[in-house]
Amino acid sequence: MHMVFLPSIKMRWKNLFSISMELSQNSPQMLFSDSLKKLSFIRSIKCGDLVIIYERHDVMKAIKVNEGSIFQNRFGVFKHSDWIGKPFGSKVYSNKGGFVYILAPTPELWTLVLSHRTQILYIADISFVIMYLEVVPGCLVLESGTGSGSLTTSLARAVAPHGHIYTFDFHEYRAASAREDFEKTGVNNLVTVGVRDIQGEGFPEEFGRQADSVFLDLPQPWLAIPSAAKMLKFDGTLCSFSPCIEQVERSCEALQANFTDVRTFEILLRTYEVREVTVESCQEHDNGSLMGPPKKRKHTNEQNKDEKLMGQAVMARPSAEARGHTGYLTFARLKCV
Repeated sequence: MHMVFLPSIKMRWKNLFSISMELSQNSPQMLFSDSLKKLSFIRSIKCGDLVIIYERHDVMKAIKVNEGSIFQNRFGVFKHSDWIGKPFGSKVYSNKGGFVYILAPTPELWTLVLSHRTQILYIADISFVIMYLEVVPGCLVLESGTGSGSLTTSLARAVAPHGHIYTFDFHEYRAASAREDFEKTGVNNLVTVGVRDIQGEGFPEEFGRQADSVFLDLPQPWLAIPSAAKMLKFDGTLCSFSPCIEQVERSCEALQANFTDVRTFEILLRTYEVREVTVESCQEHDNGSLMGPPKKRKHTNEQNKDEKLMGQAVMARPSAEARGHTGYLTFARLKCV
């Protein structure tokens, strides 16, 4: 069964390799094209740029740099004019000596700071979707619905420089807000936003057999699956995101007619805090590992003063803010005829 998919996959990765080689010779940038220069890691900050203000891992904000403007937080007042000309990643100081970092608006950071018009996909789901949909430079991807544009921004980077994302949302206000966000992050040349009820009307016929991949984030995805099958190239891939298992069951039933290799995943992410701590009476084993303080024993005051030794140890523990269930990802591949 899987042998029929192999030539297509090989061609995609061959194209990816040739594009990467060409770009690596012409540009030192990590990202692929001039259309994404606002996401570059190596250029200097200019007036009008979107930047991410990083205070700590859970406190970040996206703002536009303007000559004469200021940014104020608990660390003091920061002048935008002090940032202009500095490279992304710089540490900048306030009038009180406090500091923040000025970071480039990568898709990963944008996911953490964007306005939540709808429930969004986070990094664990996004990375899995891009890999399993085999999204590479040059791909044409159809998406519905757009929502807050979290996934769309990452898809745009994946298809650059010659691919394109056509994303649809039935809500006109959300579509307009998404367009503004794509302008801010500099991926607007790679993304076209349309207003359309994909569940009721299906995808536009002009994309028939043109799409490499389709992504669905809809309340009733099974209604859009027949249209998606007509849009995909043979051997193309589809992914449907659903928060409830009942939605998954109905979607899988609809996929049986035209798709094969149907699989459903639930991505659970567990993060750890790893930091150095100070401990008392650290004793070291022969193998170099640390053991905790000994059990309490009665000592005189002089003994306590002499035997209280301070040491450094590395402690790892699960984060208190672990994310649980976000949704189910169902993947399928269009049958070859």
